[in-house]
Amino acid sequence: MTELGVVFRPQLPPERLREVVGVAEESGLEQLWLWEDCFLEGGVSTAAAALAWSERVRVGVGLLPVPLRNVAVTAMEAASLHRMFPGRAVLGVGHGVQDWMQQVGARAESPTTLLREYLLALRALLRGERVTTDGRYVKLDDVALDWPPTGPVEVLAGVTGPRSLRLSGEAADGTILTASTPPDGVRRARRLIDEGRASAGRTEPHRVVVYLLTATGPDAAARLRAELEAEKLADVPGLGVAGGAEDVAEAVRRLTDAGADTVVLQPTADEPDPEGFVRFAAHQVRPLLG
Repeated sequence: MTELGVVFRPQLPPERLREVVGVAEESGLEQLWLWEDCFLEGGVSTAAAALAWSERVRVGVGLLPVPLRNVAVTAMEAASLHRMFPGRAVLGVGHGVQDWMQQVGARAESPTTLLREYLLALRALLRGERVTTDGRYVKLDDVALDWPPTGPVEVLAGVTGPRSLRLSGEAADGTILTASTPPDGVRRARRLIDEGRASAGRTEPHRVVVYLLTATGPDAAARLRAELEAEKLADVPGLGVAGGAEDVAEAVRRLTDAGADTVVLQPTADEPDPEGFVRFAAHQVRPLLG
């Protein structure tokens, strides 16, 4: 069964989050996703607030850029969220936007090496293991969480390139794909992820989350086109959807048919009614997905 979510984009001020969370909770939306984009809003702080303001909706962070965060700190934050809100926090990590990482003096010479070391250490810490490692970037000396999660925790990787997709299959529990990924891109990503899984001998399920740029309302087509042009993606076929609930549901089905497990509707940055967008997803799109 397809899982459906919506992004609370950080172009909205953080004080808007509580109202959007309330609408997501009461409308029955399955997932609400948050971004830690530089230099807008913190991922862990907003996730903790969203979880505290709700009882049911799952809250995803897609993603935390690993160059900014010591892996032990991320493990502590993730474990705390999972112990306080069991089963409702979804954590994604990734390379981060390299220009932003350069701005803050955190850019790694080999982002893939850093992500590999980070994923392996983070997942081990969240399993309650005591970790000692001396990698190129990740260095831990006899580190274990005093309050590890009480059950299994998924760690997803937000990645794009072939090497990173294979790495996600090898070392992560799931993959987050950006809204620049059309259905054919999802199929390609699944193949690369499966190559990584096979190389590591992994057979457990690997969840794929895909963002879908979505616009609805009377000016939907114009807003979608403007955002795709701003992102230099207007020439990529199959990206985004503009229209009513049936149009959006069909676009979601195309992504799930291509291999997505979760589709997260990403409103345009200029979406005029974020709360209404959440209601649209939950009340109009969700029932069409079965």
